[in-house]
Amino acid sequence: MLITLKFWKWVTPKNVSFVILMLQFCVIFGQQKVIIIDPGHGGKDTGAIGTNSIQEKDVSLSIAKEIIRLNETLLNNEFDMYSTRYKDTLISLTDRSRLAESLKADVFVSLHCNASNTSAKGMDVYVHNTNDEEVFIKKSIGMGLSILEESTLKLGFKKRAVRFANFQVLRENIEIRPAILIEMGFISSTDEADYFLKLKNIRAMALAILMGLYNYLNI
Repeated sequence: MLITLKFWKWVTPKNVSFVILMLQFCVIFGQQKVIIIDPGHGGKDTGAIGTNSIQEKDVSLSIAKEIIRLNETLLNNEFDMYSTRYKDTLISLTDRSRLAESLKADVFVSLHCNASNTSAKGMDVYVHNTNDEEVFIKKSIGMGLSILEESTLKLGFKKRAVRFANFQVLRENIEIRPAILIEMGFISSTDEADYFLKLKNIRAMALAILMGLYNYLNI
């Protein structure tokens, strides 16, 4: 908000309270949304291992880093973004949620890759399986659908579903903020495992997730 000399000449003892209230509103209105990106697993916890030996922990970290980079370079820091880990370390699930709480995050997005003994392919988004309408379940579903739509439409992944589960990172966030867990494809599928070997595809997935967030948060 640009405050000019002309504006300050308008301020009088009678309207100063109104001016303070207006300035506070402008500050609040202009605040960036705080987003926690949570690359799953890490360290000794590899997560799923793909048909080409690619590891879930590495895919999720690479995409998390790229989401944060694209927010800086492409969106000019539209969001205030943080990652629960920036390198190959194992962070407890509780500490991931604690970070979101300490930063007063607006949303929590956990990144994972799926695996199956079947020929399954495609992307899923999970939200918490609560029946409590007072928490952020509807907003979580809306955010998940936005990311799922953007990702599958632009990348050609099969659109599977928004599903419900009692994952700890969802359970510990749902009462405070919208929270989702994205399964970014099946690395048990040769096609989808090979997809994540290429940097351009890591960037494409990161961009799709970022734009899904952008579309949802700017409704």
